[in-house]
Amino acid sequence: MEAHIAVFPSPGMGHLIPLTQLAHQLLLHRRFFITFIIPTATGSPIKPQKDILNAMPENITSIFLPPVDLNDLPDDATMETRISLTLTRSLPALRETLTELTTQNRPSALVVDLFGPPSFEIAKELNIPSYIFGTFSAMSLVSIFYTPILDQMFACEYRELLEPVKLPGCVPVQGSDIPEPLQDKKNESYKNIVEISKMFSMPKGILVNSFVELEPSSFKAMQEGEWCKPDIHAVGPLIRKGSDNPTGDEFECLKWLDKHPVGSVLFVSFGSGGTLSQKQVDELAFGLEESGQRFIWVVKSPNDKANASYFNAETHHDPLGYLPDGFLDRVKNRGLVVSSWAPQVEILSHESTGGFLTHCGWNSILEGVVNGVPMIAWPLYAEQRMNAVFLTDDLRVACRVKVDENGVVGRNEIDSCVRCLFEGEDGRKMRLKMSELKDLGAMALSQDGSSTRSLLHVAEKWVE
Repeated sequence: MEAHIAVFPSPGMGHLIPLTQLAHQLLLHRRFFITFIIPTATGSPIKPQKDILNAMPENITSIFLPPVDLNDLPDDATMETRISLTLTRSLPALRETLTELTTQNRPSALVVDLFGPPSFEIAKELNIPSYIFGTFSAMSLVSIFYTPILDQMFACEYRELLEPVKLPGCVPVQGSDIPEPLQDKKNESYKNIVEISKMFSMPKGILVNSFVELEPSSFKAMQEGEWCKPDIHAVGPLIRKGSDNPTGDEFECLKWLDKHPVGSVLFVSFGSGGTLSQKQVDELAFGLEESGQRFIWVVKSPNDKANASYFNAETHHDPLGYLPDGFLDRVKNRGLVVSSWAPQVEILSHESTGGFLTHCGWNSILEGVVNGVPMIAWPLYAEQRMNAVFLTDDLRVACRVKVDENGVVGRNEIDSCVRCLFEGEDGRKMRLKMSELKDLGAMALSQDGSSTRSLLHVAEKWVE
């Protein structure tokens, strides 16, 4: 009987997609039977998830757990609290599902992501080894291991620290750039993250969607540090594959790119979850206009909450109606504005794309690295500020926008960053460094590459 792997992802496409890529990568090397067990909350759109899972190979199946009710949560409950409670309230259904699976073909591993460790007790009861798949950087993983330690070290809020926080194997991080869920110690999500961080010492191993050549110091620190208990396996960069036969919106975007010179277009996207306020949409529009550069901009309806579209990427109004009057006419020869969604992987891999203005989600960063595209870092939520520090201070492949006293990135700042990327000496150096990282990422996933060997090592354990 084939080895069986159970996968329990957190809610949100940003968690599901990398886990499906892990499944694809595993199947390149070994034959497994893989079951995705999907937690959902009442009212959550599950069609995008089903579309992705239905397109998987036949030996990958999915089970959707009964939706849990989150109506008792206050309206201002954080995204992290909603994710965490969706998972914990799904645990009884997970226990029932895993128990049933063990009578048919016992899973040789349960793979979860960032918010999944509360499921480890169930796996232990059923004698199923637990693993974490980190849909984040090695630097973020170091910060997770250090979260309980920092909690004991500092009584104040991290943003109040005068000196940067020094994590083993990582560039120093200002307290204000510590991940957002840890920025309010009185909030329930802070306590949840601290408790989940303590559970990261429990699994048999942690697979990280990064590669050793990208973050050598962080991986070395985890290998040598007594604070890091599980085996750490770098298995990335695993990203979505582009469509072989683009249609509709995909085709239109690529056809538009075909008309422009190599490396001349800036791709502007804040991911599936990121949203901007109306004021910020205006400033971004004017900044892009003043820069004089070519661009593709994925526009969503404005919202004052930065992660407003995390659970529902669909927009209920025409986003283009929120742009400044006359903007589309003024930029029509050099700018393409797309409503809500664009084929990101295809755009980043197109030879005309020369820059990426990104919210610094880890999936987007890896897609930029794999395609050798330098970036403008504009972090919005979660661990994205820490990712921005990694891009700018460690890798030096991005320039980071500066936020004013009102929390807005002004048009002059946007203009300056775009010109820096496309016209300045710093931009030239970023392009050269990104080209090197692109080659190293491809090498890591080659037949005898570091990430391939690492994943094979784990796969052999699961087969045994």
